[in-house]
Amino acid sequence: MYQIQLTNPCTAYFIGIGGISMSGFAELLSDAGFTVKGSDMNKSKITEHLQSLGIEVLYGQKAENITSDIDFVVYTAAIHPDNPEFKQAKELGLPMMERAEMVGQVMKNYTNAIGVSGTHGKTTTTSMLTHIFLAAKKDPTISVGGILDAIHGNIRIGHSDNFITEACEYTNSFLKFHPTAGIILNVDADHLDFFKDLDDIRNSFHRFAKLLPENGVLVINSDIDKLDTIISDLNCKVITFGLDHAADYEAKDIVFGEDGCASFELIRYGESTGIRIQLAVLGNHNIANALSAIALAEYYDIPMDAIKEGLLQFKGTERRFEQKGSFHGVTIVDDYAHHPTEIKATLTAARKFPHKHLWCVFQPHTYSRTRALLHEFAEALSEAENVILADIYAAREADPGDISSKTLQEEMQKLGKKAYYFPSFEEIEKFLLANCIDGDLLITMGAGNVVTIGEDLAEE
Repeated sequence: MYQIQLTNPCTAYFIGIGGISMSGFAELLSDAGFTVKGSDMNKSKITEHLQSLGIEVLYGQKAENITSDIDFVVYTAAIHPDNPEFKQAKELGLPMMERAEMVGQVMKNYTNAIGVSGTHGKTTTTSMLTHIFLAAKKDPTISVGGILDAIHGNIRIGHSDNFITEACEYTNSFLKFHPTAGIILNVDADHLDFFKDLDDIRNSFHRFAKLLPENGVLVINSDIDKLDTIISDLNCKVITFGLDHAADYEAKDIVFGEDGCASFELIRYGESTGIRIQLAVLGNHNIANALSAIALAEYYDIPMDAIKEGLLQFKGTERRFEQKGSFHGVTIVDDYAHHPTEIKATLTAARKFPHKHLWCVFQPHTYSRTRALLHEFAEALSEAENVILADIYAAREADPGDISSKTLQEEMQKLGKKAYYFPSFEEIEKFLLANCIDGDLLITMGAGNVVTIGEDLAEE
């Protein structure tokens, strides 16, 4: 098995170099002295940025792009064996690795390799840790699944032994990682197009936890159902945090300010610390995220002043309760929530935000998720006063013909909740312009392209 060594640069080729994660690691290897090149189907701001760094980007994927002087090839999960570059690399016998395996190999080069996992909250918690480590001047290398202003993008190349990345459970990607420290924020039913059921997902997180070395640490949410099935046989140190069950790190005396952001007293191992933490993001879920970040930061002996400063400076990432503007006095917020638990957390947090009426435009993400969690989606969306449904965003799936947003509308009606459905964004925008009033709050929600509705309205 080929092993990437940052101290021994060579030539790397990325099939699909324009992807948000692939591009970040292409930049990281280039900074370490590797000769990096790759291909993508279309020119983008990302590929143009890579070219400005001296990275060769080829447009269109052709067999002749793969030459014998390449030392290893990285490809995304979207690349199939019939891809001409993939086939040529195989024929030449070049070492090949999928993106997650590459990330795992990069992690081996860092003494402190932190993987932030969980069904929800990975990007936010990775971003919180980023702010804390920057405030403590730890010079971390960061890979985050969103755009974070503090690092001007989704990658930060540091020159220390600290590496922080999101660790996604989908297709068991995180089982290819090599963390020395891990966070498990929550375990919920999702990605049921890959996992059999919740027990299968729980088993996957258990296997992730087992990757941690004996001298490593796992920070995990005590509110996770059947917690013992994940932590009972671990060799590493385990630190818990939680809001509803006893934990090593807890929050007491939670107060929400006029802006909807929380402050709380930190309880450590059952003892009051007298320390008050102020957040600049909304929601109880972000209190839990902050507790996990605090616990891990203290494990690394980061001073409390830096922890407090980092958390206060973190004001969210792109597409996480992101204010996009307004129209006719209506505040527009966009949120990436695409799972019932995330939807409920976001809408609950929104109640603390100043507004007259709450409007939610939801775009379901994938047919399989919508079908598997139909009733849960209907219940979660019922937290909003007014719900408008857009068509399902197919992403990687073909339309099976037996599930649609109309099905979700009918499920909400069974719960006695009125929901509107429109087949086009244009119709949704016209409806909102006619019905929202000055002082209302509009949230566009989903992992697809629903964000454009709010962006269009903000230009009104």
